[in-house]
Amino acid sequence: MKIQDNTLQRQAEAGLGDGSPRSPQSFDADDMAWREPMPALKPRYGRLGDAFYTPVAGTPLPEPKVAHFNAELAEELGIESGLNEPLLAILAGNRPWPGYPSIASVYAGHQFGAWVPQLGDGRALLIAEIQTPAGERRELQLKGSGPTPYSRGLDGRAVLRSSIREYLCSEAMHHLGVPTTRCLSLIGSVEPVQRETVETAAVVCRVSSSFIRFGHFEYFFHRRQPEQLAVLAEHVIAEQFPHLHGQPDRHARWLAEVVERTAHLMAQWQALGFCHGVMNTDNFSVLGLTLDYGPFGFMDRFRQYHVCNHSDYEGRYAYGAQPQIGQWNCSRLLRACLPLLADDPQAALEIATGIFEQYAPAHNQAMMRRWADKLGLFDVRESDTELVNAFLSILQRGKNDFTRSFRHLSRLETNHDGPAAGIREEMTDLEAFDAWIGDYRARLRSECNTDDAARAARMNRVNPKYVLRNHLAQTAIEYAAVGDHSELARLMELLKRPYEEQAEREAYAAEPPADRRSVEVSCSS
Repeated sequence: MKIQDNTLQRQAEAGLGDGSPRSPQSFDADDMAWREPMPALKPRYGRLGDAFYTPVAGTPLPEPKVAHFNAELAEELGIESGLNEPLLAILAGNRPWPGYPSIASVYAGHQFGAWVPQLGDGRALLIAEIQTPAGERRELQLKGSGPTPYSRGLDGRAVLRSSIREYLCSEAMHHLGVPTTRCLSLIGSVEPVQRETVETAAVVCRVSSSFIRFGHFEYFFHRRQPEQLAVLAEHVIAEQFPHLHGQPDRHARWLAEVVERTAHLMAQWQALGFCHGVMNTDNFSVLGLTLDYGPFGFMDRFRQYHVCNHSDYEGRYAYGAQPQIGQWNCSRLLRACLPLLADDPQAALEIATGIFEQYAPAHNQAMMRRWADKLGLFDVRESDTELVNAFLSILQRGKNDFTRSFRHLSRLETNHDGPAAGIREEMTDLEAFDAWIGDYRARLRSECNTDDAARAARMNRVNPKYVLRNHLAQTAIEYAAVGDHSELARLMELLKRPYEEQAEREAYAAEPPADRRSVEVSCSS
């Protein structure tokens, strides 16, 4: 795959929707009597200029009710007041954060491979930038807070169903050790929202050090606005890559880091059986974070071509295609940043191509290290590729559960040549599995890796017992639909310790029951 230096065609600019942008809500001095959650920092993204965003207030959410508040994250952020009534009003989008004008940013992107010249925060608002007790800067963004100029005629709302899924999975991924945005709060409402059926509205408060996407850079490149492209790059480097700030080759080094982070993120997804579902360039973070949880899914039964989004009719974002899509998305970012790399187009292309070519080896190295860790191996050898692929082929032929199968491998007795008790029982292709176990035992012995207890402990630190399976999320959604958030709370506690044995929650590690295996999600999720 090469970056093509095709002649750019001017793209038709999409309109900003009907009506003029709404101004941020005013904050009456009389309201200052209530305790502020914490002071907001001066806007950083908001000082870049009108070309980057539109000031807009949230649409009030009627009768907001707390579905869940992430007290652990609140403490990390330094929000000491807890979820009191004033903070609830802010997190529902009914009141601005004191001293901070909320904004919606504009970006573009490739959606399912097709270029869309203007997208943007169609249902999201940046409501605050704060500094944590650890001195780290964090942005708070509401998702589902109503229409913005970038909503393209839609309602700008999120529904409770999709909000629960994002809330749960962002925290699940964090505790699995995967770079991700996080969620502070989930606020529900009685407000009806039309999707495939009539559902109820909800607002999630997302937290990240930045929400800037590949699509932000694509937007200014395709609009032939190199000045704004440079301003955005300098902002990202200064705020998120300060070790590169002021360096003469900072743009190339920054892009190389983005490519490497993306390659490593794809390896983490693959090793956990996680499928994103909508890997559009506008859903890719320049920080290498998992961003925008829509029709995601953790695989139950392993399939190389598993598609978690039933709107993805051609399987563009299938599990096995994710590493290549990550690489393709990096090529779009690099192409958008060509003007930053050199004044001479050919020189810029050569630099970008060199950066692009770093993706495959970075991903392959990270991927094989993760497979080796999952198998409890100390070293990574060239022959391990065959060992891993053979095991995955056995899982695919037998329609075996991905998460459970790797977890159970820790039970293997290395110095025993008989059947692999505790693992074999769930396998279907027993002849192939028994032969593979022989090869696996030999591989462990070849590096004197015969301390089964120590190996099991290492493997169980990388092979989770609990992941957010679709049927578990669906159960929490069904409870919440009738006003019961107890299952949501239980899952939040469960997913904080995904690698630990939790005897009282053993049922959450089981395969989905037969009537729950067909839970499907789409782009409206």
